[in-house]
Amino acid sequence: MEKQVEQCPKCGCSEIGRGKQAGHAVVLPYNKFFSVGSTLIHSICTDCGYVIDSYVEKPVRFKEK
Repeated sequence: MEKQVEQCPKCGCSEIGRGKQAGHAVVLPYNKFFSVGSTLIHSICTDCGYVIDSYVEKPVRFKEK
């Protein structure tokens, strides 16, 4: 469950946007070969551009089996 960011800690702006990494910028499990990764999602201040936080879209893919 993602947390909702209400304000930028750098400039105080309250308009926070969300974005995702494009292209091959997928996060892969560290010790698994031939595995499927997950898209990285960012919370971004729409005023100063500060990346407030980041998380993977599908964290279950990183659990040990």
